[in-house]
Amino acid sequence: MNKVFSKFLIAISFYMGLVASATGHTYFFGVSDLSQNHKTKRLEIVHQFTTHDIENAIAERKKIHFSVEHKDYNLYIQQYFEKKFSLSHNNVIVPLHWLGFEITSGKIIAYQESKQESFLPQIVVKNAILTDTYPKQVNTVNFQGIDIQGKAIFGSLTFDFRSKEAKITPKSTH
Repeated sequence: MNKVFSKFLIAISFYMGLVASATGHTYFFGVSDLSQNHKTKRLEIVHQFTTHDIENAIAERKKIHFSVEHKDYNLYIQQYFEKKFSLSHNNVIVPLHWLGFEITSGKIIAYQESKQESFLPQIVVKNAILTDTYPKQVNTVNFQGIDIQGKAIFGSLTFDFRSKEAKITPKSTH
């Protein structure tokens, strides 16, 4: 009787584990790092998001089955990031060059950089990555670099379904 009961408990535990993994995670967050290359003065962006969340968002948007086997996988990933993340200064888009992405441990890490010299203060960041697909999605953009006078500037901005745009402003250090 004990063996039957313990097998039953093991089977129930296994089933609960399968159900938990099938329902996915309950937290949704992404991090983007925006830094200024001190030599080139170009802005470099590194995004980190959960791969299957990005894939689900693209599948929902395009009404397709979307996975790494899809023939346009790389293109759709690039288009998604380019549509959902942008920088502007004085209402002029800061052109970003797509460098590519990699998938590591269930995370997609995407890389972009500005095509020209850019300084962080007064840059408007628009970040709507996954916020339309997942209402609980919270994105953080960490930034670091220098202003026009050469003073260090750093901080972070937070985005969610209510707030998809924010301006980088220098913080007073006095």
